[in-house]
Amino acid sequence: MRMSWVTVFGALTGSIWGAVWMIVVGILLMLVSGITTHPPVGIAMGIGAVVGICAFAIVNRFADRISMALLSVLTLFALMAITLFQPFGVSMANGPVYQVAALLIWAGLMGLSMHMGLVGYTGEMVSRYRFEVLIIRLLKGLGFVLFTIVVALPFYVMVMTSLKSQQSLLGNPLDFSIDLGQGTASLFRSYVELFTDYNFGIFLMNSTIVSVLTVFITLAFAIPGAYAVARLRFKGQALLSRSILLIYMVPAIVLVIPLYAVFSQAGLRNSLTGLLVVYPATTIPVALYMLQGYFRGLPSELEEAGLMDGLSRIGVILKITLPLALPALASVSLYVFMIAWNEFLFAFMFLDDLNMFTLSRGVVSLNSSEVPRQHLMAGAVVATVPVLVLFLWFERYLVAGLTAGSVKG
Repeated sequence: MRMSWVTVFGALTGSIWGAVWMIVVGILLMLVSGITTHPPVGIAMGIGAVVGICAFAIVNRFADRISMALLSVLTLFALMAITLFQPFGVSMANGPVYQVAALLIWAGLMGLSMHMGLVGYTGEMVSRYRFEVLIIRLLKGLGFVLFTIVVALPFYVMVMTSLKSQQSLLGNPLDFSIDLGQGTASLFRSYVELFTDYNFGIFLMNSTIVSVLTVFITLAFAIPGAYAVARLRFKGQALLSRSILLIYMVPAIVLVIPLYAVFSQAGLRNSLTGLLVVYPATTIPVALYMLQGYFRGLPSELEEAGLMDGLSRIGVILKITLPLALPALASVSLYVFMIAWNEFLFAFMFLDDLNMFTLSRGVVSLNSSEVPRQHLMAGAVVATVPVLVLFLWFERYLVAGLTAGSVKG
């Protein structure tokens, strides 16, 4: 491919990253410091285009990291000079520490983006394959940035709002900076009042009980069911295996009204027992589907050897199959726990007693004009953090369990 196309692509790549990082860092600066910024996106695109051309031109002439670090420094000075020391559309006298930090982050991200995009490029003529690789890297990087912003920005706003006082929220609702000098007691006042005045400890306990019991009930039914579908031979096995997930074709809202009538007559409404009937009914099918695929991927010779050694079928499951299926069991348990922890529709319809509320139902009860907004955000944080920590801790098991059994041989 001609070098002119490489130059055009370098300018395009640099201008895109210049604009993206200027918008991201400008918004981050505004959220952290409370300074109203006006990011010069056009100037950032122009500087980024020059950086992109230079990056493709000097690559492999110096050490990659040294050349990109040099470009980052030159980028920083160029932005300062062109914007007349107003890199984010506001005077450097307004929050100089925050602006300098943001400027360094922007320049560093520019250099890092170009370095990551040019890994493996030697500065020679670009083949079609190499050009496609460069495009894929650019698109992958943009997708990663967009996904991170979509996930992290609402969580950041939620956390910062929960740490603010009522006066600061009323004074400037768009200021998501916090004063660390106000003291720990004042900073976490919303969380303390949440548990002392709004019964959130009861909500947390109810959600924990329901979610943990749902996991145990689901596994108690899903393990033997999935094993039977995967290993045993009986009439209708293929039909049962293919129809496990048919329950998900029925919208939950369609089931709410008849279940509400039945539970009211059976005395199961407004109790955690009712939820422990409904939740496993919705999680057992997906657990069956996940586990049967994993069981099919386990070597059947190991189970046959266990049977020849005198183990019963139950003994084979307990001593051979389940120890080998621990990654799948961990991933299914985590998935079921998250479903039960975050479920709202049935909890909203079946629970009226404040002492029976789960976290999702309790958070909604805070959404009223009588409850300060920071308490609602604190409740959302309390409901989000536990399952987020569990997910990050067991993420490797989740991936292993979802992919295991998908390939035979």
